[in-house]
Amino acid sequence: MLTTTNRILQLIGIRPTGDLGPLTAYTSRRGKVVWFLKSPPHGPPSVHQARQRNTFRLVGEAWSQMTDAEREQWSLAERRAYLDITGYNLYVWYNTVGDDAIIRTIERKTNTNLIT
Repeated sequence: MLTTTNRILQLIGIRPTGDLGPLTAYTSRRGKVVWFLKSPPHGPPSVHQARQRNTFRLVGEAWSQMTDAEREQWSLAERRAYLDITGYNLYVWYNTVGDDAIIRTIERKTNTNLIT
């Protein structure tokens, strides 16, 4: 595993994320870019993996079919609630976890309308 600082990469205009040739990169919580050898799967996805991937695909499609105003409400809610995620991430979380009580609390605290 190899780590580099973001400053060096930003200086040359590169912010690596994901796969690049035989390597995968991500940014750690401490701001370092971490590189490691890509680990290809050893077999087909399990039933659970396929179900999870399908869920995320369907949630992504639902997000893209929303109006700009609806998407903005999710983004506005996350900003007003000082969440360290995006409106899209909040939407995905709600649609995968489905905790109405938390979303209702966020709606109340942020004066937004997220779910009907």
